[in-house]
Amino acid sequence: MPRTVLVTGGAGFIGSWTVELLVEKGYRVIIYDNFSTGSMDNVAHLVGRVKIVRGDIRNSLQLEEVVKHYGVDSIIHLAALVSVVEAAEKPLEALQINVYGTHNVLEAARRHDLERVVYASSAAVYGDPKYLPIDEDHPLNPKNIYGATKLGGEALVNSYHENYGLSTISLRYFNVYGPRMKPGPYAGVILKFIERIKQGKPPIIYGDGTQTRDFIYVEDVARANLVALESNATGPYNIGTGIETSINQLAKTIAELMGRPDLKPIYTQPRPGDIKRSVAKIEKAGKRLGWIPSIGIEEGVGRIINII
Repeated sequence: MPRTVLVTGGAGFIGSWTVELLVEKGYRVIIYDNFSTGSMDNVAHLVGRVKIVRGDIRNSLQLEEVVKHYGVDSIIHLAALVSVVEAAEKPLEALQINVYGTHNVLEAARRHDLERVVYASSAAVYGDPKYLPIDEDHPLNPKNIYGATKLGGEALVNSYHENYGLSTISLRYFNVYGPRMKPGPYAGVILKFIERIKQGKPPIIYGDGTQTRDFIYVEDVARANLVALESNATGPYNIGTGIETSINQLAKTIAELMGRPDLKPIYTQPRPGDIKRSVAKIEKAGKRLGWIPSIGIEEGVGRIINII
């Protein structure tokens, strides 16, 4: 019989790609999602091949009942309030979802003796880098509410491993992008640039554009989730490319790929709390998980542009 994996947030951006990969690999998958940001459109092609449960990780009784009813073996925990801006606007909600919700996931796993929990953490736990590239031993000093709640979740994950012997792993995603990114006021910079250029408008850059990020394609992240599930490794792992891309270079690349190199960026005031530079050191994931990213920024952005 195939192993049964519950994916919280499985109808979301990263979740739907992860579910798709799990199904391809023969897993029995339960999607647990409240559809606040997830969408049936993301998983419509999987209907009949997965079980979809509308539920909220803040509801511990419902979550535990689903784990019990479907005979769940492992959980990939992706459900979260994921926007830095939204978390700052709704700090209590961010805490309830990202910390209390994570506690509920871990408690359900402990009570039903699950094999494995994969936790989606974030590079936001590091805060301003003290050195680059950022390795997993870098000091943890989040500078925004989102990062603080993800670090709180990580602390719970670690404590459930240490105190109860639960097999856990935390994946610190850097800047994830790709098809099925959610548009709207909290959309990521890549989607915002594409949307503006598609409308014939220049991209807007906050600050001088020299700030850098490590952009990782969503299918590479889904693969990281799979290998983390199948590994017995514990602790934190960076999931990025190890390549530093400036926002200026990103805007230039997108404009050129869309055939609009004439649309030069408009610069405005930097956003408060923005980190200046960020790039992951990913050797640990390569050595211990056997995971390396495969899709570069030009190929990844090109894939998005072709389907929008």
